[in-house]
Amino acid sequence: MPDSERPKKPLFLPQINCDLGEGVAWEEEIFPFIDAASIACGGHYGTQETLNASLLLAKRFGKEVGAHPSYPDRVNFGRVTVNIPTEELIDQIAHQIGLFVDCASVHGVLMDHIKFHGALYNDATTDPALANLLTGFLAATYPTIPLLVPQNSQLQQQAQLNGIPIRLEVFADRSYASNYQLSPRSEEGSLLQDLESVDLQVKRLIFEGKLVSQTGVFLPIEADTLCFHGDNPSIINFLPTLRKRYWT
Repeated sequence: MPDSERPKKPLFLPQINCDLGEGVAWEEEIFPFIDAASIACGGHYGTQETLNASLLLAKRFGKEVGAHPSYPDRVNFGRVTVNIPTEELIDQIAHQIGLFVDCASVHGVLMDHIKFHGALYNDATTDPALANLLTGFLAATYPTIPLLVPQNSQLQQQAQLNGIPIRLEVFADRSYASNYQLSPRSEEGSLLQDLESVDLQVKRLIFEGKLVSQTGVFLPIEADTLCFHGDNPSIINFLPTLRKRYWT
């Protein structure tokens, strides 16, 4: 869209966050163009070594960092529901966030936020019992740390009921269904990988306050933070351009 046609001011300009610490070769190239990173901490990916590497990059570039826990499932990269007892799940989440906090403290870095990963994030958006379990744990252990949540989700509702701070999150490079859920990754077009499609989604969000679902439904939306996936193979082709276009 030519500059002459673009609205002068966005309705809002969310923070840019990115899921990182997941083994991509281009991680260092991403950091200059984001505000915060959610770093894998051992559930779907990550070790003390990879955490330290990502934390050092974040510190070098002056970016905020958060813990990115998931189901304990390295085989499927945390993208498949894992049916485990609730006590075991909470133990896993506690261990992952604890590992993040321990590594961050070594580098003098504070935890800015928490964001669940993959299937755990998606499951908690629709399952009130799971959302209550997770947010209840956070309320008891990290009550002042913001949780990244999707709008109109059980995760948002239960977080608010349990009294923990939230940041509304929208994904810049994922398509949506008409119920505000992310389109399954198995569907064609669920991951946006070209500048034109990602730009259109970002532009609608910040200037019009809406998303358009894969079926053409307009969804009113708000966002405190906008996520780009670090493992999107095309992220370096569009993130620097969009950062310069709308955030500078």
